[in-house]
Amino acid sequence: MPSAPIIITIDGPAASGKTSVSRALASRHNWSWVSTGAFYRGLAFVAQAERVSLDDEAALAKLCHEPFWSVKIDPEQTQVWLRGKDVTDDIYREENGSAASAVSRYAKVRANLLQAQRNCAEKVSGLVAEGRDCGTVVFPNANLKFYLTARSANRAERRAKEQGKSVEETRSAQSIRDAQDSNRAAAPMTIPPNAHVIDTSELNLAAVVDIIDQICRKELEIS
Repeated sequence: MPSAPIIITIDGPAASGKTSVSRALASRHNWSWVSTGAFYRGLAFVAQAERVSLDDEAALAKLCHEPFWSVKIDPEQTQVWLRGKDVTDDIYREENGSAASAVSRYAKVRANLLQAQRNCAEKVSGLVAEGRDCGTVVFPNANLKFYLTARSANRAERRAKEQGKSVEETRSAQSIRDAQDSNRAAAPMTIPPNAHVIDTSELNLAAVVDIIDQICRKELEIS
């Protein structure tokens, strides 16, 4: 019987660095990697493309299982495909992030996407999963859990630089999304029990990855 995969979760708010950090950590250990937020971003994009209202929980829940769209694991970026077309770049736009936050508030939607997210840990030796509820809901029994945070100004600067937008516009959008994600009734964004909390405000990517990597090697006794 194959041994259970090592599962590391990295949660946190938008632009805290979790995507870049989790991807780099997975690369170091040749583990698989997934951004679970891509499932919600994908659903939000598909809903708008298919003219499904973001206020219709039942229709969105049904859309989760439609075969004409899918989420695919990739070492560089968790991909979303719609009717044979790669729409990954579109789902990661800031405006689609707000739509993703809107659809993710529904309990039926979260329940219908949960198994697909958990399936990412099948047939792999290790998985680094990042998102907003990876350590609390998706993989509550993960080997190690991390929660990245950063000051609002730092996060806005990072995302604005990535997407070529103004810092104030980005900060306003992030503030709204943070409130939505933290206050939703279904699986609100919160620090997972026993998680290692790391403030990335004054740290670069390499430093954060090194900190997490050292904890993983020590607590999991891996080389």
